[in-house]
Amino acid sequence: MAGTSFFKDATFPLGPFVPYKNNPILKPLGGSWESANLYNPAALVVDNEVVLLYRAHADDIVSHIGIAHSKDGYSFERESSPILSPTEDYERYGCEDPRITAIDGTYYLTYTGWDRARAQLCLATSTDLHHWTKHGPMFENFDTFAVTDSPTGGNWNKAGVILPFQIEDKWWMYFGEGSVYWATSDDLLHWTPGTSDKEPIYRPMEYSFDADLVEIGAPPVLTSNGLLLFLANGATRQARPDGTYDVDYRCGQFVIDPDKPREVLARMTTSWLHPQTFEEVNGLIPNVTFVEGLVYFHDLWFAYYGQSDTTLATAVFDPKTTWGQTLNI
Repeated sequence: MAGTSFFKDATFPLGPFVPYKNNPILKPLGGSWESANLYNPAALVVDNEVVLLYRAHADDIVSHIGIAHSKDGYSFERESSPILSPTEDYERYGCEDPRITAIDGTYYLTYTGWDRARAQLCLATSTDLHHWTKHGPMFENFDTFAVTDSPTGGNWNKAGVILPFQIEDKWWMYFGEGSVYWATSDDLLHWTPGTSDKEPIYRPMEYSFDADLVEIGAPPVLTSNGLLLFLANGATRQARPDGTYDVDYRCGQFVIDPDKPREVLARMTTSWLHPQTFEEVNGLIPNVTFVEGLVYFHDLWFAYYGQSDTTLATAVFDPKTTWGQTLNI
């Protein structure tokens, strides 16, 4: 079973992406472990099929990770049982928000372990996508909200994407919710942040769609001129009188030069995907489009994303089209 999670010949910015007219492509399934909400998928290509690893849960809101397969990128057949479920104290209330990288026959899955006090970036490995070895939380006492206006004051880190090749004789990962950081490893299992949590390389940008939060989306793809292109998520929030917040999650992009891996070279200042449809403005968390999967399949780019933490959708870019093609000049 040969899996591919790294794709080449992209352009920056990548797109335009067009939401699929028959979204959502996966919905909760009544009377099952995924009966309430299904969203936030990792994606890869295995044996000429798109494979999604997605987050889902019943009314207890304890998340598991399920798997679904497609021969065309649009229509998916899901397996009946989750492939990863909470078994440890650090994840007892959920295995959430997977990202996946295939390296030399092994799948490296990062996910959030949630114990209702801390969100911790965790790692699991597999050679067949069904039998997983858990390696536990990846960091201690690292707060990826440290430089935002809402630091957690504790151990809070999510969203890791592992590169499928080495830089400077190390394995690299970019990670973070709130802001984005980098880490390195000698063995792909034990990871060390490259900086303190006060030194992100990518952070919220004032007056932008990501003014209050940024988060890594999908693992990077390689552009034709050798840059690493990342899909990302960004959010703004507005305070309510009761002290809670309304949020708006949209999707952006940024690029990193592998020759200068400790800095972001460029970023989109406007979103390429934002809440528009009924599913995206209504749900468990309203006003959310949240991307975690990107594949190149059958000559198309498929971005896979969650809609308001409730359903799963795709948007598609045909490389034969370009930005501004609708202009008639």
